[in-house]
Amino acid sequence: MKFRYAMVCSSNQNRSMEAHSLLKRQGFDVASYGTGAHVKLPGPSLREPNVYDFGTPYKQMFDDLRRKDPELYKRNGILPMLKRNLGVKLAPQRWQDNAADGSFDVVLTFEEKVFDMVIEDLNNRDHVLRKCVLIINLEVKDNHEEAAVGARLALDLCQEIEAAESWEESIDDIVSGFEKQQRRKLVYSISFY
Repeated sequence: MKFRYAMVCSSNQNRSMEAHSLLKRQGFDVASYGTGAHVKLPGPSLREPNVYDFGTPYKQMFDDLRRKDPELYKRNGILPMLKRNLGVKLAPQRWQDNAADGSFDVVLTFEEKVFDMVIEDLNNRDHVLRKCVLIINLEVKDNHEEAAVGARLALDLCQEIEAAESWEESIDDIVSGFEKQQRRKLVYSISFY
């Protein structure tokens, strides 16, 4: 693989981790992040989410929720999701704290506000490397079924980018072809490290 990819959602739990897991299995050089202030997982009600700090191991979250209400968190898919996550990496990472090394060629986000936060973060950095980075938003609802669909779409898109001679020269064609074939609108921007 010639490019390094970052998958980014809000909490580095569902959408980014589903895509990270799939791309990793396909041999891509991939990492994943969240942009939120904290990691939020559904709780017993909308007003009672489970909130963790970034860097809290997925195993610790798994054990905590299994202790609180194993039936609820198994039924709503949170325990299986956390089990998948801990097979991919140790803990959720925050984009703003961890992605400063300039090593990514392509950043894929799954929500417009996350896309905006990644671009804002990149624009606020010192662009010492003068290295181009492509940021693409593929809007995906934050539920387990849509995350699985979004991961397959992310894989298709990354395979297209990987196959291109130069993404800088062919990104318009890649995006329009993807939009026609998948009937999904993409938004993209280019920034620098």
